[in-house]
Amino acid sequence: MKIGAFVPLGTLNANAAFLRALGPALEQRGFESVWVPEHVVLFDDYESRYPYADDGRFPGGGDTGLLEPLTALTYLAAVTDTLRLGTGICLVTQRNPVYTAKQVADLDALSGGRVEFGVGVGWLREEFEALNMPFERRGDRARDHVNVMKSLWTDETSSYDGELYSLAECRLYPKPVQQPHPPIHFGGETDAALRRVADLGQGWFGFNRTPDEVPEALERLDRILAETGRSRADVTITISPYFQSVDLAALERYAELGVDRVVLLVFAFDVDGLQSTLDQMATTLLEPAAAL
Repeated sequence: MKIGAFVPLGTLNANAAFLRALGPALEQRGFESVWVPEHVVLFDDYESRYPYADDGRFPGGGDTGLLEPLTALTYLAAVTDTLRLGTGICLVTQRNPVYTAKQVADLDALSGGRVEFGVGVGWLREEFEALNMPFERRGDRARDHVNVMKSLWTDETSSYDGELYSLAECRLYPKPVQQPHPPIHFGGETDAALRRVADLGQGWFGFNRTPDEVPEALERLDRILAETGRSRADVTITISPYFQSVDLAALERYAELGVDRVVLLVFAFDVDGLQSTLDQMATTLLEPAAAL
């Protein structure tokens, strides 16, 4: 089982020194991948409910200020050699799909084919409104946007005619290194999200799930995959426990359940804190888990 790192890059650690230290430090300790989240703007007051906290509040105020994920991953690509570079997750429904396809393709080219493209539909209505993007029908828009990106990545001359997005014939180059394109991991816990995995994805990114909460989701995913003629062998299962407690026993249980990758939260605000945190994680989790 692979072990990745989920690293929020916000106001307190969104600087070049931290990123220059982060990439090599993860590689040196045996992390397989790094995953970074996305919010282009945040708010002190909002009515939307954050789905991964009991109180419905995002863990940070309006001044949290996350780095744009594909920009951050491009920087990390330049200071690493083997680390997989994941968006966890990219809010494709509030972004222009042509520019997003371009960024992902360029990152894959510059990194030598190391992109893991995690995508989702978003939860923060106020952010959509700030971007002048509709919050409604996000699931349908995700499908159109992903299909546009697939055409841009794989077709010599690309085009798409969907209900919510149309693309006239055009050509996007360079193409991604990975063929036919970087793996797409859909985030989300609903049946609709799992159906997007079955219809369009190469992976599922489950978030904030303990080992005890994984079987129910995988049973639903198996059922939905079977309806499309696919099986779990066709997709990568990635789980981030997020703020949930994780020990070696939990990692063993994830592996027993068939999870392919566990993405551990790395919470640090300066280089010294980062090195200390990663040293502890390497000793207590990564080194013992290497045999799983």
